[in-house]
Amino acid sequence: MSPVVIALGSLVLMLVLIYSGMHVAITLGLLSFIGVWLIRDDVGVAANLMAQAVSDAVASHIFGVVPLFVLTGFLVARADVGKDAFEVANQAFRRIRGGLGVATVAANAVFAAITGISIASAAVFSRVAVPQMLRFGYQPKFAVGVVAGSSVLGMLIPPSLLMILYGFLSEQSVGDLFTAGIVPGLLLALAFTVAILLMATFSPHRVYRGGQAQSVDTGDLMSVSRMLVLMLPIVLLIGLVLGGIYAGFFTATEAGAVGALLALVIAIVRRKLSWRGFWEVLIETGHVTVAVSFLIICANIYTRMLAMSGTPQALVGWMAAAGLGVAAFLLLYVLLILLLGTIIDSSSIMLIVLPLMLPIAQQFELNLIWFGVITVVAVEVGLLTPPFGLSVYVIKSTLGNSVDISLGDIFRGTAPFTLAMLVVLALLIVFPSISLVLLQ
Repeated sequence: MSPVVIALGSLVLMLVLIYSGMHVAITLGLLSFIGVWLIRDDVGVAANLMAQAVSDAVASHIFGVVPLFVLTGFLVARADVGKDAFEVANQAFRRIRGGLGVATVAANAVFAAITGISIASAAVFSRVAVPQMLRFGYQPKFAVGVVAGSSVLGMLIPPSLLMILYGFLSEQSVGDLFTAGIVPGLLLALAFTVAILLMATFSPHRVYRGGQAQSVDTGDLMSVSRMLVLMLPIVLLIGLVLGGIYAGFFTATEAGAVGALLALVIAIVRRKLSWRGFWEVLIETGHVTVAVSFLIICANIYTRMLAMSGTPQALVGWMAAAGLGVAAFLLLYVLLILLLGTIIDSSSIMLIVLPLMLPIAQQFELNLIWFGVITVVAVEVGLLTPPFGLSVYVIKSTLGNSVDISLGDIFRGTAPFTLAMLVVLALLIVFPSISLVLLQ
């Protein structure tokens, strides 16, 4: 067999093994080892390549960035920062049609600018926003749909764990990727808001039980000073972490350390963190970091196997011979990601497709920062699509039996937001300047 046939066969076998239940990282590592062994006909070469790839991957600074931003996310969740953002947003949008839904999107956008983890957003706002929306007469399907849809902002608005991962795989600046994610993230939040307003205006029965919302203007209004007190920690976190990166004061790794320290101080000052709670946060951070790091290492090995086989160059030649240009490549790329999003998680999708697709994108001379934004948005659609929509399962697990709603209803509730994401994705592909405007 030719090296290209071996590499393409590994892609097919990879999907079979993953769909059969094998862990993505183990699949990548195993197929890489076998692929190099078959290509070079030497098991020693395969073993040496794996050892070198592991060493190079571990030596990368990415292994400092990941745990620091993950730790920051878990600490601010413990400190009830998401709850505070929702309370302020709730008051700001209380008189608008679908106001609690808009407040959830706004609070999620703010929370995303601190945590960078969509799953954390889904868990926090399932507890904070869903009970409030149900209390004021919103449809359960709409309430969970808003939370699931807006939770994806956590991976687009910086800091973003997926963008850090993409930066490692593509060897692009994490700071530039964060900057490129700001406008698309705000555009996506705006698209969600427009979708909510349209549903509340023209199809109120989809938003409210009985087609009519109860008044949310109950009790004393929050004072301006109280709102400022609640927003102060959020402003400090965003200002120090993102402002420090954009101003050039910190690298991404240093910004993660500053964010984690400030989040720890906020949690302690608010008396939201016991010694036991702190230990649990450290354990959760360790679990996420190890899982992501293991995936990165195995993806690095798989990338080297593909490069050794010459598959990316062969695919570029095939596309050129078939008369397929940049537009066809991008369409096929996005469709592949959306298809994979129905069966595997976001990080795994990137680790599977990028080693093959990045060289092709470079051959077409595409801007890899813009390509990264498109990748993240397309991957995040998978968090909402059945049967594997991870955000949906997190929401269902978080709510437990407190809300009588099925997984199918949650998926149906996310449909308008999935459509909004696809519209934004199309705009980002057609108008690259949306992603690159702050870098010019």
